[in-house]
Amino acid sequence: GTGFGADGERAYRAAFPDASPEELYEWVHSDAVFRMPSLRLAEAQIAGGGRAHVYELAWPAPAYGGALGTCHGLDVPLLFGSVAAELGLLLFAGVGSSPEAEALSSRFRAAWTASATTGDPCWPPPDTERRPTQVFDTESVVTAYPHETSRRLWEHHDFGALPLIGQSA
Repeated sequence: GTGFGADGERAYRAAFPDASPEELYEWVHSDAVFRMPSLRLAEAQIAGGGRAHVYELAWPAPAYGGALGTCHGLDVPLLFGSVAAELGLLLFAGVGSSPEAEALSSRFRAAWTASATTGDPCWPPPDTERRPTQVFDTESVVTAYPHETSRRLWEHHDFGALPLIGQSA
């Protein structure tokens, strides 16, 4: 869970009043599991003197009429150019690759390669004002952090360390 209890539900419903119950669940889950811990980790890395950059993959998986949205694992076939491999076959099922997917994959690989070789994926690192974020989509842009509303909901939440195997929670 989020650790927010009923206050969290009220806060999310107030922040996203037009969201259906399913959309709200997906939003909270994505924030709790992926977005907010990743952002917090990047901010901690920079505060500790390291380098970090924030990106968001916003392009939906084309399989099943896009019903999966931008799902966990979609970055893998895009990063490795492996649309025809096992995970790619699931996420691109019945659709296969497209010029749009190939162009996105090329931009995604270029950013990861630049980051791995130079430490700079070619967009600014986060700061406490704008939090520049590379959004990978049909048209990729650098923008202010796109989930500022969620970030504010989570800004005082302590994520703590995840319990590891053999440790008590």
